[in-house]
Amino acid sequence: MLIAAMIWGSAFVAQRLSLDAIGPFLFTGLRFLLGALVVLTMIVCVQRSALAELSKREPGGARELLGAGVLLGIVLSASISLQQIGLQYTKVANAGFISSLYVVIVPLLGVLFRHRTGFGTWLGATLAALGMYFLSVNEHFSILYGDWYQLAGAVVISVQMMLVGRFALRHDTLMLALVQFVTCGLACLAVGLVIEPVSLAMIERAAPTILYGGALSVGIAYTIQVVAQKYAAPSHAAVIFSMEGVFAALAGWLVLGETLSARALFGCALMLTGLIVCQVMPARRRRNEGDRLPHEA
Repeated sequence: MLIAAMIWGSAFVAQRLSLDAIGPFLFTGLRFLLGALVVLTMIVCVQRSALAELSKREPGGARELLGAGVLLGIVLSASISLQQIGLQYTKVANAGFISSLYVVIVPLLGVLFRHRTGFGTWLGATLAALGMYFLSVNEHFSILYGDWYQLAGAVVISVQMMLVGRFALRHDTLMLALVQFVTCGLACLAVGLVIEPVSLAMIERAAPTILYGGALSVGIAYTIQVVAQKYAAPSHAAVIFSMEGVFAALAGWLVLGETLSARALFGCALMLTGLIVCQVMPARRRRNEGDRLPHEA
């Protein structure tokens, strides 16, 4: 999962550079269809008869998998589109750190499902919110336009992570990833062909970023997410994936020469602290409660 976070963080640079050559929806559509091709290759090499075996194992299994994958793809397309549009109006570091707020949003969404939310989660959320304020709001109390898109995308991707955690337990993970990527790719490509200019020359200019964003960010990293969440709770996966913010800031500095003010760096530090607190304190409490149970018995 840490490898996935590294790829996602560095992919923010590819996503930003792609905007110089091609529209956000076309880029997203093409890279997710390329990612789907990578996953299809994995399926052909690793489990050629996965869908047939699934149908034999459970009646209607293929139909249920298709429905789950399409739902995930629709939610993912909304999140990635918000993220890609927002990158036109903000820095890579801002995008990476704000997008990683899903580590706080995921457990908070659990409140809607009557999951108990402890002090550590609320403290982490407060620190992360303060951090976002220092990162995004400057001394003149104005916020970068693109940061609102990143925040909206973080909320939507939190829903996607919870759905992945639910569906990955029920379905073949590679097949689920394939349907998700095809749905996301086709949806974004359809929108892009309608509202964005397109030419072969534009696609050729964007080819390196499409290859990186498609083969690695989608084909490898997002597939790791689906497979890993079969064995990890959404909240636990979120804290590892949230490290993409750190890698995004580093990649933006190395490749694009982006720098952050002392105020913004302080905000990043607060956000990172909040992300860690949000996971460490509840985990420590659960461990302590578990240690006490045998003695109480």
